[in-house]
Amino acid sequence: MATNRKRAALVGLASSTLLGATLIALPSEASARPSACNKGRVICVNKSTRQLAFVVNGRTVIAMSARFGSSRTPTRNGMFSVYWKNRNHVSSLYGSAMPFSMFFSGGQAIHYSSDFARRGYSGASHGCVNTRDYAATRALFNSVRVGDKVYVHY
Repeated sequence: MATNRKRAALVGLASSTLLGATLIALPSEASARPSACNKGRVICVNKSTRQLAFVVNGRTVIAMSARFGSSRTPTRNGMFSVYWKNRNHVSSLYGSAMPFSMFFSGGQAIHYSSDFARRGYSGASHGCVNTRDYAATRALFNSVRVGDKVYVHY
């Protein structure tokens, strides 16, 4: 294991494991993100690439694919903060399970979606940021603190 890490460091790639999610960080990754994502603790949500990355001081800790709201119920863009977390939330509007919910703007949250896991991008959320990797979403939920920033952008 140590030799693999040394080998990875030689080619400028760091890898590790955090609660079942893989960390992969390239030295140039910070320059590829908006500067708002590189300071402090930020969940950086990129609608163009359909990716979510939890970034701590410019280093990606957890990354995964993401799905967003439809044109009728869009996911809001901007800088927000996680204001409430609920491990086993159920939507009071739609009655759907929203495991590992991290609320950041009104009723919009980042959460695992079994529908996204099953159907992929053929569906949409009602404005939330959906994830489809259960283990990575659990790791994200366990790592994120109330008050951490959420930056949603194109």
